[in-house]
Amino acid sequence: MAGLTLVYDLVLYISISAIIFFIIKRSRSRRLRLPPGSLGLPFLGETLQLIAAYKTENPEPFIDVRVKRFGSIFTTHIFGEPTVFSADPETNRFILQNEGKLFECSYPGSISNLLGKHSLLLMKGSLHKRMHSLTMSFANSSIIRDHLLVDIDRLVRLHMDSWTDRVLLMEEAKKITFELTVKQLMSFDPNEWTESLRKEYVLVIEGFFTVPLPIFSTTYRRAIQARTKVAEALSLVVRQRRKESESGERKNDMLEALLAGDDGFSDEEIVDFLVALLVAGYETTSTIMTLAVKFLTETPLALAQLKEEHDEIRAKKSKQEPLEWNDYKSMPFTQCVVNETLRVANIISGVFRRAMTDINIKGYTIPKGWRVFASFRAVHLDHDHFKDARSFNPWRWQNNSGATSPVNVFTPFGGGPRLCPGYELARVELSVFLHHLVTRFSWVPAEQDKLVFFPTTRTQKRYPIIVQRRNES
Repeated sequence: MAGLTLVYDLVLYISISAIIFFIIKRSRSRRLRLPPGSLGLPFLGETLQLIAAYKTENPEPFIDVRVKRFGSIFTTHIFGEPTVFSADPETNRFILQNEGKLFECSYPGSISNLLGKHSLLLMKGSLHKRMHSLTMSFANSSIIRDHLLVDIDRLVRLHMDSWTDRVLLMEEAKKITFELTVKQLMSFDPNEWTESLRKEYVLVIEGFFTVPLPIFSTTYRRAIQARTKVAEALSLVVRQRRKESESGERKNDMLEALLAGDDGFSDEEIVDFLVALLVAGYETTSTIMTLAVKFLTETPLALAQLKEEHDEIRAKKSKQEPLEWNDYKSMPFTQCVVNETLRVANIISGVFRRAMTDINIKGYTIPKGWRVFASFRAVHLDHDHFKDARSFNPWRWQNNSGATSPVNVFTPFGGGPRLCPGYELARVELSVFLHHLVTRFSWVPAEQDKLVFFPTTRTQKRYPIIVQRRNES
């Protein structure tokens, strides 16, 4: 009984504190010229409307209705905070370029807690700059060409060797990208340990957009438990590799660079860093692979042209001969498909930032401490920037820009100091995956599947397909 009383008192105290804080914030905000919009219901704001929209195949009305009513910069209240939402490419670019000056990284508590305080996503200042550069140094074109491409090709072929009949494409893509990322970060080849680790990661990612209180959210509680198991498993690896490194036994991977660096990172810091990189390399790329296949299947002319391009490349090679860098550079239509998949799918819908001071932009003021959301999705699917923007049309990229707007409005990997460091690696992985898929298999969907966007972009049934092997002589 005493425990229930304590919980009641705690909830009451939090509620009263939140009400006072909410009133103070609102009174100050009224004195500023905020972007127009609605804060919705107390506490909940418009979060439920956002989630309901993103759980469907067509989340656009949430943005479209507000842009039509208020303009491309509007005020809303989502995930517990008043938020300025930008569907304007110039404002988005301003937000991205002023990282660390006017804006700082800010994500919902659930994401921050699950990734860890030392993850690259949450790092700031000079430390972020150093670690971002380090990450990019392990995923630049020369490293991919000289070291990573051979592993990408080998692991993709290895997985596809076992494909027969019905395949859950999203599940298979996740296995491929997770094992590629583990190999690049820690030099592990696929085994039972890597598959066990991947299954825990699935639970971690499910908790990203939940209430970050285990008592209220079963999904978040499972995610925290899985995150603990992941951290324990990675800690064992870090400790073992630290011993090997000190004895002179070294590998050429990201973990070795973290151990050998001048920053003197603790095991906990290295684990947090690896946790976030595994999420980045695993979840997003596998989803792009799946959706590229889905969009191509629904666009037969594009699929036929892609097959023709890759059959020409394969015709010059023996059956088991791996792809080389020159082959990758001989895939112009594939790059059109990659760009269009990135534009339509919008795996990263946008980025959260927090205003470090009162910021004047486009005649409005964003109050200090308010969260902003720069929506890439809203720009990519805007008919003012891309003709027939909500249709999959890879041919639009054959003139290089793809957009009808004179400014650069295509930002699938973000921009500014937090440009995704693995953007080139993701493109190579997708290109190699598509090469082996279209040259080795034909396929049809096993059943209808729907695309949804919350808590992450995915297909509801993991996109099941029936595969049939082509003549691989």
